[in-house]
Amino acid sequence: MSEGGVIVDYHGCDFFPERWFHIVFVLKTDNSILYKRLENRGYNEKKLKDNVQCEIFQVLHEEALASYKEEIVHQLPSNKPEDLEDNINQILKWIEQWVKDHSS
Repeated sequence: MSEGGVIVDYHGCDFFPERWFHIVFVLKTDNSILYKRLENRGYNEKKLKDNVQCEIFQVLHEEALASYKEEIVHQLPSNKPEDLEDNINQILKWIEQWVKDHSS
């Protein structure tokens, strides 16, 4: 992590120090889509309900806001396959701008 240039993919953030990140993206999924997606993956009923409840109460987004500066936390939609490409493009644009802004 100290070398930089790392992307961290994790379902929580409360134990990662703020100094590690310049930006945080939280993926958000509509509950009906999330339920079906997890059901198709074979999640048991308890895990399905826990995950949907976390999404309803925006637990990960709230955790990110509590752990990092509000201005670096962004939500991205993750409902359909096209969202993946859109999100990657948005993140790449952010990286390009950050590199421009921080080049000597």
